[in-house]
Amino acid sequence: MGLFRRRPKLPAGRRPALEPDERILAWAPTDGGAVVVTNRGLFLPDTAGRLDWHRIHKATWSGERLAVVPAEVVQERAGYAVVADQSPVSYPLAEPGDVPHQIRARVTRSVGFSVHHRLPGGGVRIAARRVSGVDGLTWTVRFDPGVDVSDPQIGEATDALVAAARAGT
Repeated sequence: MGLFRRRPKLPAGRRPALEPDERILAWAPTDGGAVVVTNRGLFLPDTAGRLDWHRIHKATWSGERLAVVPAEVVQERAGYAVVADQSPVSYPLAEPGDVPHQIRARVTRSVGFSVHHRLPGGGVRIAARRVSGVDGLTWTVRFDPGVDVSDPQIGEATDALVAAARAGT
């Protein structure tokens, strides 16, 4: 086989339901399923629906296993959302193809701005992410473990930090 050998098509039984403007960029088989990368996000086995790029906090590739840490919105605030990590999921990929590269490129590309600030008890990461189909940036914050998020002063400080970041971008 040569340089231009094509990867087999994703079997119909493993193909997720796609939106009209969504297209598959890469895929890799797993035990009983497939990891499917699209221009809009990531479909993982044993999960319902697509994990959009801006909802992936971290993805790592060990050379054998793909590990993904999704983020979930835990609170909506004026102009931003507070997010927290969900449990990581991991999949062995014997034939990863272009999946790890595509995931890294898409997650990285979704980050428009990121900065960490110290707060009492830890810190806060402020990020602005690009969301497919949405104009502009979507702002999120993730508090470090140990930060008392119920403290009104923490909320006020975070509001001010997000406002300053938005004004500066």
